[in-house]
Amino acid sequence: GDFEQNSTNDVNNAIINVKTRKDMHFVSWMPTGFKVGINSSRPRVFPDDEMAEVTRSCVMLSNSTAVQQPWERLVEKFKRMFRKRAFVHWYVGQGMEEGEFDLALGNIQDLIQEYESLARDDDASGDDSY
Repeated sequence: GDFEQNSTNDVNNAIINVKTRKDMHFVSWMPTGFKVGINSSRPRVFPDDEMAEVTRSCVMLSNSTAVQQPWERLVEKFKRMFRKRAFVHWYVGQGMEEGEFDLALGNIQDLIQEYESLARDDDASGDDSY
């Protein structure tokens, strides 16, 4: 729903609603899971920017094992593009070395493995916190 301007109570009530739903799982090692800030200022639009002028905006930062799947999709897309050497010349032309692509890919794959490990640990502990 829509919140009244600067109504932290509305936001906190919405978070409680989400946390008490039985179809959403939250890990036990992050008890709060949400950080909220409300700003009544309109987002700034710069000249020649592609962003549309809006009266309000919302940002959510989240750290969840659910981000593992988008990272996996990103890795697959990266591999397909890199096999075709798509856009590599642009980066090399700016001074990046091709070995840095492999390093970046390895870093993302390590991140995915860490999230997999956390998800397995959470499943093994039988944690059903919502």
